[in-house]
Amino acid sequence: MRRALPIAAVLLAASAVVLLGTGADGDGDDYRVRAIFANAFSVIPGEDVKVAGVKVGKVESLEVTADQKAAVVLRIDRAGFQDFRRDAECTIRPQSLIGEKFVECEPTQPRPDGAPAPPALRRIDRGDAEGQYLLPVQSTSRPVDLDLLANVMRLPERQRLSIILNELGTALAGRGPELRQAIRNASPALKETDKVLAILGDQNRVLEDLAVDSDRIMAPLARDRARAADFVAQAGTVATAAAARDTALQRNIQRLPEFLRQVRPTMQRLGGLADEMTPALADLDAVAPDVNSFVRQLGPFSQAADPAIARLGAASAVGREALVRTRPIVEDVGRFARTARPLSRDLRALLTSVRDTGGIERAMDYIFFQVGAINGFDAVGHYLRAGLIVNTCSSYAITESPDCTAKFQEQAGAEDDAGAASARTAATAGAAKPYADTRRSPDLRRLDAYLRGLDPDTAVPTGTPPATPSKQPAATATPPARPAPTPRTPSDEAATGLLDYLMGG
Repeated sequence: MRRALPIAAVLLAASAVVLLGTGADGDGDDYRVRAIFANAFSVIPGEDVKVAGVKVGKVESLEVTADQKAAVVLRIDRAGFQDFRRDAECTIRPQSLIGEKFVECEPTQPRPDGAPAPPALRRIDRGDAEGQYLLPVQSTSRPVDLDLLANVMRLPERQRLSIILNELGTALAGRGPELRQAIRNASPALKETDKVLAILGDQNRVLEDLAVDSDRIMAPLARDRARAADFVAQAGTVATAAAARDTALQRNIQRLPEFLRQVRPTMQRLGGLADEMTPALADLDAVAPDVNSFVRQLGPFSQAADPAIARLGAASAVGREALVRTRPIVEDVGRFARTARPLSRDLRALLTSVRDTGGIERAMDYIFFQVGAINGFDAVGHYLRAGLIVNTCSSYAITESPDCTAKFQEQAGAEDDAGAASARTAATAGAAKPYADTRRSPDLRRLDAYLRGLDPDTAVPTGTPPATPSKQPAATATPPARPAPTPRTPSDEAATGLLDYLMGG
């Protein structure tokens, strides 16, 4: 029983390994490219498939097609490279001097930013190659190996080569297209040369202009050939200095692609900014003469402003002291502002509500309609329905009157009470007591005497000082003699007339 347990554990582990291995081999995520080569000599399964020097897969198998071509199945393991396009190319290259090979591929050709990508490779839907992506023979190549070229120089290969070259013309007569295809497949450089020649053929007009312009450029260079020679010499010096720093330059060049990728969004935004700035720059170009004149006149202006700037610097020293002293006030204002913030917020809400609900307009409507309600209108026009209440205290007076003040006066003596009682008795009896008051104008004194129930004619004339009432009883009082009238100046008469006019005198 003890022996059965280890055996069962080993069997279970082996089963798991088999299942995991089978699952890995049957994983459908692998991307397979069926590349058709005219010659796949010395290529074996398991060799590397590289893209730009990076290993991305393996050579899975090799087959011979019905038209005597080599079908090399490339298994691409890296997900980032599982997207071959119609313009993809693959080449068989030597990996070492011992004859080991690898397949180098380009999933797609470089294209300008924003250009549409070519369509993907055609997927094979039936047969033994179902699920693979077909790369035709026109997109593959295999250069001649160096060891084969070296073998040509040995006997008897060189003799046989001479025989082949002698008979080549006869053997290839009438087989131009096949020979052209074989040469293109034998040398990828010739294929690239064809592409370059096609591009140059499309740019023949540009090349013609280049030749004409180069003649124009070479003429000044011929005149200044001494400077051109000096440029070449200086370029040699620069090249020598660059060679001394080749390690640093190599690091910079290695970092350049990443730098360009990071700077691309900035350059795109800069391009958009340049497009938006084009109208502004056009307007600036139109006003360039005025800007030049402004810049020329700015020099004298700045020189004339030097004294003012110097005085401003001196004033800033004084102003700094003032600012330092105002700091407590500013802090108090800040605290007040923080304290008043709730009130300001509520006041703002109130005023906003009054504004939004039309409170100001309604208040103005009330004033308008209220004034319209108390105003009358007749054939002549509007008149105000109001009554003027006139009493002793509403009249203009020069000095303060005890009867019209809110201040409490001290009580007079017995003699004052007796004199006041006599005066009230005489007034009640209807006696015509003279009115003596110099605090007011003659007209106001007459009006005041009338309102008091006295005889207006007995008022003191204008300019006559009042008689000082005696402290004796009214029945025995002897009126004092009147002093001579005080002469009045024109300014006093003008002031008195103006006040009488304003106060209704």
